[in-house]
Amino acid sequence: MQTSPDRHEYPAHWEADVVLRDGGTARIRPITVDDADRLVSFYEQVSDESKYYRFFAPYPRLSAKDVHRFTHHDFVDRVGLAATVGGEFIATVRYDRIGADGTPASAPADEAEVAFLVQDAHQGRGVASALLEHIGAVARERGIRRFAAEVLPANTKMIKVFTDAGYTQKRSFEDGVVRLEFDLEPTDRSLAVQYAREHRAEARSVQRLLAPGSVAVIGAGRTPGGVGRSVLGNIRDAGFTGRLYAVNKALPEGHKELDGVPAHRSVRDIDGPVDLAVVAVPAEHVPEVVTECGEHGVQGLVVVSAGYAESGPEGRERQRALVRHARTYGMRIIGPNAFGIINTSPRVRLNASLAPEVPRPGRIGLFAQSGAIGVALLSRLHRRGGGVTGVTGVSTFVSSGNRADVSGNDVLQYWYEDPDTDVVLMYLESIGNPRKFTRLARRTAAAKPLVVVQGARHGAAPQGHAVRATRLPHATVSALLRQAGVIRVDTITELVDAGLLLARQPLPAGPRVAILGNSESLGLLTYDACLAEGLRPHPPQDLTTAASAADFHTALSHALADDRCDAVVVTAIPAVGEGSVGDAALAEALRSASAAAPGKPVLVVHVELGGLAEALSAAASTAPQAAADAADVPRPAHTGRRPPAPEARVDTEGTEDTGRVPAAEATEDTRLIPAAEATDHTRLIPAYPAAERAVRALGQAVAYAQWRRDAADPGKVPEYDDINERGAAALIEGLLARGQGLTLGADETCDLLGHYGVQVHRALPAPTADDAVEAARTLGHPVALKATAPHLRHRADLGGVRLDLADEEQLRRAYAELTELFGAPEELRPVVQRMAPRGVDVVVRAVIDPAAGAVLSFGLAGAASQLLGDTAHRLIPVTDREATSLVRSIRTAPLLFGWRGSAPADTRALEELLLRVSRLVDDHPEVVAVTLEPVVVASHGLSVLGASVRLAPPPARDDLGPRTLPAY
Repeated sequence: MQTSPDRHEYPAHWEADVVLRDGGTARIRPITVDDADRLVSFYEQVSDESKYYRFFAPYPRLSAKDVHRFTHHDFVDRVGLAATVGGEFIATVRYDRIGADGTPASAPADEAEVAFLVQDAHQGRGVASALLEHIGAVARERGIRRFAAEVLPANTKMIKVFTDAGYTQKRSFEDGVVRLEFDLEPTDRSLAVQYAREHRAEARSVQRLLAPGSVAVIGAGRTPGGVGRSVLGNIRDAGFTGRLYAVNKALPEGHKELDGVPAHRSVRDIDGPVDLAVVAVPAEHVPEVVTECGEHGVQGLVVVSAGYAESGPEGRERQRALVRHARTYGMRIIGPNAFGIINTSPRVRLNASLAPEVPRPGRIGLFAQSGAIGVALLSRLHRRGGGVTGVTGVSTFVSSGNRADVSGNDVLQYWYEDPDTDVVLMYLESIGNPRKFTRLARRTAAAKPLVVVQGARHGAAPQGHAVRATRLPHATVSALLRQAGVIRVDTITELVDAGLLLARQPLPAGPRVAILGNSESLGLLTYDACLAEGLRPHPPQDLTTAASAADFHTALSHALADDRCDAVVVTAIPAVGEGSVGDAALAEALRSASAAAPGKPVLVVHVELGGLAEALSAAASTAPQAAADAADVPRPAHTGRRPPAPEARVDTEGTEDTGRVPAAEATEDTRLIPAAEATDHTRLIPAYPAAERAVRALGQAVAYAQWRRDAADPGKVPEYDDINERGAAALIEGLLARGQGLTLGADETCDLLGHYGVQVHRALPAPTADDAVEAARTLGHPVALKATAPHLRHRADLGGVRLDLADEEQLRRAYAELTELFGAPEELRPVVQRMAPRGVDVVVRAVIDPAAGAVLSFGLAGAASQLLGDTAHRLIPVTDREATSLVRSIRTAPLLFGWRGSAPADTRALEELLLRVSRLVDDHPEVVAVTLEPVVVASHGLSVLGASVRLAPPPARDDLGPRTLPAY
């Protein structure tokens, strides 16, 4: 590395791995003097045309002077970055700082010329776009605010790189050259472009893993049994449509097959490309395998081998080395310690997992970080024959193991536009990048339901998971996920129950629920469950145990036609006696009635109906019909999911087996009422063995539907004319000059909040009774006398506060009582404050979490928030609609709205206060914590009686920087 005294230290933090447009990866790093040979080799592989575009003249080779110039940088005024694959350059970019006259300059000059060169074989992969993001971030770090580039008009690809970046720019043409100038400050458009490119690249990288054209299982044993041999058999038995190879270096010479699969001693011996390698060798042999795969051009790895971070510090280092090694060759990894992946599409039929049975094709995407939970989920779904897998089915399944590389975020990028997936179910034990997950979840939930259950909620993440530290409690993280549209559930059972309903029923238009059935008691249980979930049930309609299938059909038809009903729950118990309703007849009656009114969801609660369970699982087909078959059939008007592209729909190949299970077992699980031919447009009715499970799933669907409606109009972040952003910035800069982090004093806090229109009631210190009297004269009676010692602050219940002191006599008496009860004034730290109008005491907080970002919190002051945890949260910046919902989302919100005849509080003023605090923290990330406590919200206006602010250098925000993969 460079060590000359005139050069800065090598900026290792500029190194990054990126995903390119085609799903492969590259490493971006600074160019150093050690790269001379790599640079020459790279340039020799560039076409004469590309060289001409770079230097505006024929330039067949680099001179020694050129090589010296392009490899010697000071990392301030002259910077070069290279994109590498396999350790070799595939593209370069450099900037040179220039002055106003266009000649080389140093700071404070803030403009630089930038130029790219991309190897022809790698053009079109998005390499230049990624390099532009990274060189732009480097330039901003070094005080450069603007780039200039000169491009030949014929070099349309490079012109497009600059114009598509989204920066504010201007273009001129002179002397046959296009000159582009653009500011480097991120804009809404540049961030949108960056996110869109990130989405395409990461989605494509997952698609390459889930839909390979060829697979090699490395470590497939010569004898039956073992992990590798099991995976090989599972891929073969699933009917994988691509080419399959077995690899085992211990195979005898001349051994050409293993279980009927072509076998080789090394992946290098395979004649033809290998898209995906499943690695099932001991951990100590994996590096050799990765090298062979990289040199053969394998695109991705599923590493089922164990012995990595889950095994301790040594394994953690082995895992880091694995990721770095694979990325060197542009490969992405699922795992290590992974259970595997499944793709049920008839175009792929891949079961590269340890699951011996393939779930039925369907519309649910399933992600599990834990292999054990993945086993349990797939086992349960397979056992349900007529349940989720039997009817609704799985599109793709990913078990990420230690998720050292590919994570839930990557798979969300893929599922967002996957035409074969309508509902996403995720089991997460950790969220490595909560800020990004929340952003992706919000976008995904706006198109299709996303249901999440979190494990390890009350403890540390599993050893194998590298996660960022967060100071937020689990309840806060859950609230933020719900704000992003995530359907949060607590158990695997709830995960499947909710997914089943959302996959095949329309979203309810509201919380009004009709209940009908042949059991009064079961109807009442369902009614109570609806109330507990916050729904608005109608009185149950009892059809009596003598009800026929026609009676059920008529009652359901009437309920669905009722404009006062948004959803229907049908309850059914066994009927006995001659003429009792048959199970198949009941299933058909409910199906036909619901099919006539496809806009409202229908659920069934059944009790020990073995025959009905058989009927519910009797679908002849479990996958959507081919597009040609379904073209003449209208889809439901509102399904709550993104309609799949016609050309991407799944046919019914390989689904003749109904997979039914014995009735005794069937009654334990959720079922679906099928049509005679279950097609993509068929209304499949979910049935549950308990009212609570059905109603809980319905309640989650109602809340999600409301979120979808609200998300369509998220509101706006209002502007306030009295906000002095520049004044606040100057004050913050001056205060931070004192040190890296500090809690502001009372006067400084009032000054800073005042710049954002937040006025804090003055509290004057009263070290003596005479000082208290003088303070009261200054403020005006009536006043409050408060002890501000840490153990008494905000604890009116301990008696450290005296209110409504109307004159000097009352004030002196209160002062004497406080000192007699709690000690000397030096211990109490008493203050005097003018009385505020009576109202409801609330607390407002904002904090910047290093993982989740800036969070605004609100609750009632005192026991409600401190003891009961009744606090609501929103990500900053908060819109006006979000502020309104924040105030109303706590359980004790009725106290603000005239509960039991009290005067309603001025919630509009409260919402404005929340918005002003949100603006302060969003505009100035150096404000890392704000607490307003108490805030007294009166009938008209509010009073901020206490405030504290903490300043510090803000945590780095990688969501505003260039695209990168997590560092290892």
